[in-house]
Amino acid sequence: MSLSQFSPDLMARTAPLYERVRSVIPSIEWPAFAGDIDAILALKRERDAVILAHNYQTPEIFHCVADIVGDSLALAREAMKTDAAVIVLAGVHFMAETAKLLNPSKRVLIPDLRAGCSLAESITAADVRALRRRHPGVPIVTYVNTSAAVKAESDICCTSGNAKKIVESLGVPKVIMLPDEYLAQNVARETGVEIITWAGHCEVHERFSARDVQQLRSGHPGLVVLAHPECPPEVVDEADFAGSTAAMIDYVGRERPRRVALMTECSMSDNVAVQHPEIEFIRPCNLCPHMKRITLPRIRRALETMQHEVTIDPAVAGPARRAVERMLEA
Repeated sequence: MSLSQFSPDLMARTAPLYERVRSVIPSIEWPAFAGDIDAILALKRERDAVILAHNYQTPEIFHCVADIVGDSLALAREAMKTDAAVIVLAGVHFMAETAKLLNPSKRVLIPDLRAGCSLAESITAADVRALRRRHPGVPIVTYVNTSAAVKAESDICCTSGNAKKIVESLGVPKVIMLPDEYLAQNVARETGVEIITWAGHCEVHERFSARDVQQLRSGHPGLVVLAHPECPPEVVDEADFAGSTAAMIDYVGRERPRRVALMTECSMSDNVAVQHPEIEFIRPCNLCPHMKRITLPRIRRALETMQHEVTIDPAVAGPARRAVERMLEA
């Protein structure tokens, strides 16, 4: 099916949206998306809903139906500002929980309950309690990529964008930082604070290697490499810049490299490329299977059925919310 086979009304309504993404979505693929996009936009108005989409969502979600986009920190901040009655989180489960923590009176939906996270699954609340017993008096800094139950056992949360700032804000010589071992190691090299780590890893970022970066450079002269701090330290060492997804986006917009590779989840490059068609993006493609569970049909279904609603035990929600709020206030 081609664009010319659309009904005239659907064609007219979706044409401006397709213009946003035509550089990364072939026209032959657009008919598979247009009907769901059109329905989702109508359902958002009907349900008084907003869609929050992480930077790792695919372009048809990120650029065509999302109201708020960004990294974990941006989504956490913006979730508190919305007046909508319903929040649909196009991301993974811990992000939906965080949105619910910060908006307890709003209805928060996640389109697929299976959209988890290897980091969040690498640690439990019992593990955190055991760490606290093992290191009495040492504050616990917990990455937002964790369950609400783990956040509730923590002193303060952080994201990859503010981890160094949060660690140093505590004014102590030693902290426990969990669960991402590589993020903690990368932060430890930038601060004088001793950091006790946990052996959790992101299944996307842990697969990148220094050799990957070297091979990319050899095949693409003049390549600028940006790495996420969840990558192993040797990957960060090989990169020209390391930072959160938001920091990568800022770098590309500020420096405008002629040719760039983002060592992070694959869809991120597509989303940034939409805004910078003049830049050549070399795409080392590691996909997050959990992020990819969120699709247009599932977002549409979530708004049609008002499922799946995120709920958090009040006994957990209170302390977990405080840990997130301390991060936002730091």
